[in-house]
Amino acid sequence: MDSDRGPIAEMKHVILLGDGMADWPIPALRGKTPLQAAHTPNMDRMASEGTLGLVDTIPAGFTPGSDVANLCVLGYDPTVYHTGRGPLEAASMGVELAPDEVAFRCNLVTLGGPHESIMEDFTADHISSEEAQLIVKDLKAGLSSPDIRFYPGVGYRHLMVYKGGPTTLKTTPPHDITGQPIAGYLPEGEGSDEIRWLMERSRDILHNHVINRERLTQGKKAATSIWLWGEGNAPAMKPLTERYGVRGGIISAVDLLKGIGVYAGLDVLPVDGATGYTDTNYRGKAEKALAFLEDGDFVFLHVEAPDEMGHEGNVEGKIKAIEDFDREIVGRVLTGIASLGDFRVMVLSDHPTPIELKTHSSDPSPFAVLASVDEENVRGGRAYGEALARDAGLMVSPGHLLMDHFMRDWGGFVEKQR
Repeated sequence: MDSDRGPIAEMKHVILLGDGMADWPIPALRGKTPLQAAHTPNMDRMASEGTLGLVDTIPAGFTPGSDVANLCVLGYDPTVYHTGRGPLEAASMGVELAPDEVAFRCNLVTLGGPHESIMEDFTADHISSEEAQLIVKDLKAGLSSPDIRFYPGVGYRHLMVYKGGPTTLKTTPPHDITGQPIAGYLPEGEGSDEIRWLMERSRDILHNHVINRERLTQGKKAATSIWLWGEGNAPAMKPLTERYGVRGGIISAVDLLKGIGVYAGLDVLPVDGATGYTDTNYRGKAEKALAFLEDGDFVFLHVEAPDEMGHEGNVEGKIKAIEDFDREIVGRVLTGIASLGDFRVMVLSDHPTPIELKTHSSDPSPFAVLASVDEENVRGGRAYGEALARDAGLMVSPGHLLMDHFMRDWGGFVEKQR
């Protein structure tokens, strides 16, 4: 073992996270949630043979975003470490922020209705990264200044950095207002006039843009505006590698998650074909995790697809994304890790993304942990799902405490639950 790796590194630790998997009962599914309706033998095995419970990942007063929830999952108290989504995405893109710089998430969106007043599509019809890069290039030319810089990201997700920019704004994630008028959700507070101007000016640049003309001829939606939100300064976070004495990696297609991984001291592990959507390379992610664990100690593997289906209100798509996650991620990891020595594997949703809402909710999410050491398993669950996790009677709140139990003293934690 390396001299900087402690006793925790003697056991492999894996977190498998299906973003937004949790949901509410749906009448069309006869009162079941997508998790309950899906065929998930591997997660069910973890619940029945391991330990099942709920984790509260959204502190009171916080918007239920993936930034807050995933910081919590990795053991960082959002009330201490959360400064905004933008700086986390900046880190994933290799953009270092000076102390006086503010990073904003910059979505390419489709505004529709009269005078482009409705948030029609917060993804601009899932615009490709190649198309988006050409658009961001022109946004740079038209909107950049000595204090404002734009950086292209993945798909519809991009970044703006504003030197001396405002940090006390009230901004709204565009995925929270799909189908709604934007007038009541534009940036507010000191410094909001400049942010609003940038968003308004972007419409002029994107109107009749060559990429949009091509997309419209293909029957796709145009990217009609930018939407700025999630602003914040760089956070100060102690790396997990120092907290636990492990070598760890993170696997995700989403810049936000990669950025959290960077601040957490994790290696960002690229996977060809990882898209952040339902066509992602599930198998490649599982294989990358297992390959890393041959020498590494900890992996956080994130899959975005269930969340995207929740935002779209696509019931069947969400069920399929959950089943793909269970088969190609959870099943493959459980099979492969058995040959690597002792292990603990956790599966969970970071937050619910209810089909009914088409956005996130603050409800606790189900988790299950399966350990190779039999004494570390409660064996009290029947299957993996929201209701059964609630019935199990185990609630971890505040949720950031779950990570420390998982990494340091799971056996002792489980013993107290018996």
